[in-house]
Amino acid sequence: MKNAFIDLLTQIRISFDWLPGTMASIVVLCAAVLMAEICSRIMTKLVLRIPGQKKGAFIRLFTMAMQRPARVMLAIVFVATALPASGFSYRTMQWGGHALLVLFVLMVGYAAIVAMRILSDAYLARITGTDDRDDILLRTHMTQVRVLRRMADILVGLLTVGSALMTFESVREYGLSLFASAGAASVVVGLAARPLLTNLIAGMQIAMTQPIRMEDLIIINGDWAWVEEITATYVVLRVWDWRRHIVPISWFLENPFQNWTHNSAALIGVVFLYVDFHAPMDRIRARLREIVHGSALWDGKVFDVQVADCSAHVMTIRVIASARSALVSWDLRCEIREKIIVFMRDECPEALPRERLAHVSSLAGHEALMVAPPIDRPPPGAYTGPSGPV
Repeated sequence: MKNAFIDLLTQIRISFDWLPGTMASIVVLCAAVLMAEICSRIMTKLVLRIPGQKKGAFIRLFTMAMQRPARVMLAIVFVATALPASGFSYRTMQWGGHALLVLFVLMVGYAAIVAMRILSDAYLARITGTDDRDDILLRTHMTQVRVLRRMADILVGLLTVGSALMTFESVREYGLSLFASAGAASVVVGLAARPLLTNLIAGMQIAMTQPIRMEDLIIINGDWAWVEEITATYVVLRVWDWRRHIVPISWFLENPFQNWTHNSAALIGVVFLYVDFHAPMDRIRARLREIVHGSALWDGKVFDVQVADCSAHVMTIRVIASARSALVSWDLRCEIREKIIVFMRDECPEALPRERLAHVSSLAGHEALMVAPPIDRPPPGAYTGPSGPV
């Protein structure tokens, strides 16, 4: 088939002898590119006719994505095969063949990256069909696939560029001399690439050990933040108010941090209430039980009310209630505060915190004690409302 193809191009070259030599050679190469395009279109049409809803759809998607690199590689093969029949000089064919080789190597690397992305995207689309962000296994697979895909892209890119450069004799000799020396030059290169290598190795460790996953909720610089994206060198964190933290990926291996969803997204929320000593605990406890049990945000697992502390002015009531995620826990705590404050204001005003003042004066040799009317005032350190979910 190769000889027949060369004979055909030779006949085309002979039929255009009336043109200048360079123009006739260009016509031969254009004919080779046209034949490659025709073959590519025929193959694409045949593949797109494959039936099937799942496997057939994936094959068609894969074919459409690989169509561009496949066409370029097929054209390179046809042009390289047509070079002997083009009529160019030996030196021109040598330079042209080398350029086609470099371009073919680069296109092979590009095709490999595209293929890995298609396969990984298809896998992610299949496992994320439920869109359940609380699924630990789902987020584990998402993290591993995305991190390892980026690492594979970098590795394939480096190998592709290195293979293309090794086709040059001067670069190959320089590489051999560099490996032979393996002295100061290697130390300099290692020091220069240290930050990049540190982050790349940290990315591999995170993909394997999983200290953080996609959509994990962590605490950084006092902010709630969700892991939005994990790249090969840095992590993008989405804060509750839509800000973004860009953190080097090695930071998560060198510094302690809180991960609220490492094993499960469920959390126990805590609400502190500051009440007067005259507060009827039985009524308050019963009302809190009604609030929590009647809330759709409670997951039905943990609930308790206790007097956790007391000072010279108030008692501190601690209310704990569990929820299925951090955001739901935040909303549940806000709901508990709002409803119990309304209850104490309307039905138990004696439970509101008060500050008592005593005035002592000396009258006719004896002391009189006067107690001022109670003043409704929040105690020192009382909860006054969040400036944000921190």
